[in-house]
Amino acid sequence: MDPLTSLLAACVTFVGSHFAMSHPLRPPMVAALGEKGFQAVYSLVSLAAIVWIYFAFKAVPPSVPLWPGFDDMSWVLASVLTLVAMVLLAGSYVGNPALPAPGAAEAATKEPRGVFRVTRHPMMWAIGLWALAHLIAAPTARTLVVASAIGFLALVGAHLQDRKKEVLMGEAWAGWESRTSYWPKLGKLFSVGWLWWLIGAALWLAFTYAHIHPSGWAAGVWRWVV
Repeated sequence: MDPLTSLLAACVTFVGSHFAMSHPLRPPMVAALGEKGFQAVYSLVSLAAIVWIYFAFKAVPPSVPLWPGFDDMSWVLASVLTLVAMVLLAGSYVGNPALPAPGAAEAATKEPRGVFRVTRHPMMWAIGLWALAHLIAAPTARTLVVASAIGFLALVGAHLQDRKKEVLMGEAWAGWESRTSYWPKLGKLFSVGWLWWLIGAALWLAFTYAHIHPSGWAAGVWRWVV
């Protein structure tokens, strides 16, 4: 199997196993293994697929960009997208009724605050924006495969999560859906609160700096200062 085919197979395995175990296979697996056993198997399968993706990605030689990228304009646009992604990610851990935590149903009855004014799936859209940023900044074949797979998993997964939560949480989730949006309301970005922008900016600086050593590419503002 050539490296790019292996990478594609790894991504299909990661996305397919995630969807399968999160939806049709979850009830029978939980019945057979128990909740903790299911979580252990789920984590091991996901980890194995991620490791496969990593080594397959490294094995694919760098290629000519499929469309213009790697230039300053592409980097600026990708940097802005990843900054927004970090803001959404930071705020997604507080008051999120989609997370499997006590009080989720109660959280779904409240008025949306912070990043939930933008979308009810801030974590998933953060991942989707991360994927889009990589397609813009580094449009090689191997990046196209991985970023497309992760973006597809996040955004289709968010839609499927709505369907699952409608069954599990009933009226609480239906009410939350009526007050929030699947699609990001970009005009609400500056109403999420300065704290999330501050935390998001700190995460953005940290992650883009950490990008330098494993990839050899200075991301974000570090492209111009390192």
